[in-house]
Amino acid sequence: MKKLNIKELYAFIGRMSKREKAVFYAAVIFVSVMILDRIVISPITGKMRALDNEIRQKETSIKKNLHILAQKDRILMEGAKYAMFLNSSKSEEEEMTSLLKEIENIANKASVYLIDMKPVGVKTSGLAQRYEISLSCEGQMEQIVDFMYGIESSRELLVISRYQVSPKSRESSVAKASLAISKVVIP
Repeated sequence: MKKLNIKELYAFIGRMSKREKAVFYAAVIFVSVMILDRIVISPITGKMRALDNEIRQKETSIKKNLHILAQKDRILMEGAKYAMFLNSSKSEEEEMTSLLKEIENIANKASVYLIDMKPVGVKTSGLAQRYEISLSCEGQMEQIVDFMYGIESSRELLVISRYQVSPKSRESSVAKASLAISKVVIP
């Protein structure tokens, strides 16, 4: 390849007409601008677009985190309400004993006579453990309803999963009830 000589280039441009020179200079300027765009401007604008997208993502994340932080106190208060259900470090026997005592206390408050109360067992499903008992009791219908309400509204997670209420005898105002009660514990 032949080396480009500056004098020859000037001589070549000098032989051009005014119109050819204008077209030549316009072409040189156009090519220079295109090279400048491809080498300098495009990478800078591409990087700026990428940074803008990253900034938008960070802003969205910050807004979401600020929303959570704004609710921090409410979340902590809600967590404190349920902390007693989550922090059970008792053994199965201790938990079952605690459940039986709780039911006895509720029965005493409702003036219900407990005939029979037996632990059925412990069922584990996922993270939760369900302690189940079955019981038979007697009392006035109002007392049995109070007893059932006391179980369902207990501070423990007690649930009546099955019940059957029937009169003890035809002329008696005393009712007999059989219940299946369970307590959910999340260790």
